[in-house]
Amino acid sequence: MATPQMDRYTPVFAIAAAAELAEMHPQTLRQYDRIGLVSPQRTRGNTRRYSLHDVEQLREVSRLSADGLSLEGIRRVLQLEDRVRELEGRVRELERALSDELLKHPERRVFAAGAAGEVITLRRGTRVRRSSEVVLWRPGERGAERSPDHPGRPE
Repeated sequence: MATPQMDRYTPVFAIAAAAELAEMHPQTLRQYDRIGLVSPQRTRGNTRRYSLHDVEQLREVSRLSADGLSLEGIRRVLQLEDRVRELEGRVRELERALSDELLKHPERRVFAAGAAGEVITLRRGTRVRRSSEVVLWRPGERGAERSPDHPGRPE
């Protein structure tokens, strides 16, 4: 039987050890668990088991509290930090997928925004012609007439 791999999310610390690592009183950890600030996993016997990630969060709670944030403010900061990590992972995943797709299909077209905001197709290796014209933008005038000489520009 293979032994399970341990990582920073593996619940290994009892409350006393986690409290010592986080430099807090065990009762503080119980309070944070009650209000949902840092929620450790539970064993079958319903005892708390903290991971290294939980201990890091407890230290972050302590730091934010020392900076003057309320417990509700700290909860929101932790939620936002978790969301940022989640989104960063998603961005890395999408970047890998895009990179793989570009490697599989190098002949695919590239798109850019035209002068009037429309999507235009370019051949790989080409660029949009730049212009130094000043164009007056008026909200709500999306369907302006196009000049026959410059189909992407208003007359």
